[in-house]
Amino acid sequence: MPATILGLPAHPLIVHAVVVLVPLAAVLVGASAVSARFRHWSRYATPLVALAGLAMVPLASESGEGLERSVPHSALVEQHAELADSLLPLMVAVTVVALVQRWLDRRSVATAAADGGTAADQVDSPRRSPSGQRAAVLVVAVVALLVSAGTLVQVGRIGHSGAKAVWSDVKVKGGADESGPSRP
Repeated sequence: MPATILGLPAHPLIVHAVVVLVPLAAVLVGASAVSARFRHWSRYATPLVALAGLAMVPLASESGEGLERSVPHSALVEQHAELADSLLPLMVAVTVVALVQRWLDRRSVATAAADGGTAADQVDSPRRSPSGQRAAVLVVAVVALLVSAGTLVQVGRIGHSGAKAVWSDVKVKGGADESGPSRP
């Protein structure tokens, strides 16, 4: 992987894809957990966004490790790198849940068709599905909400630590510093 893209460090550029795709995947998975109608509507988008986010996380990590080797070592950079290491397992979980949700949606549509109904009938009235399928949907929904929430929190923590690592030594003109507010 190149260390730069058009003369800029690759990491901040790649991270922007992660910052969009990973939270979007988590929100789609979470929304799919609470709404059968949304799960059916987003049946293709949710797993595709999750897979794209999953693909970008290792690229962000690899480019971050390259950038880490080229900047002075600091505790803030180390903290950011340690937090970032937790994102891949979370994103694997989000992707697995997205794929399981897609599978459950396909099963519910197949069940509705076998009963002579339509997919809309199944989405509107999930109580028609067998109790085992309802239990599976409930378990997956709980897991989806936990994984989605954890992923969103962790992305925020990683982003905050990265921003602190980059901007901690920067003095903003006209802003405040350790000595108090600046005076005109």
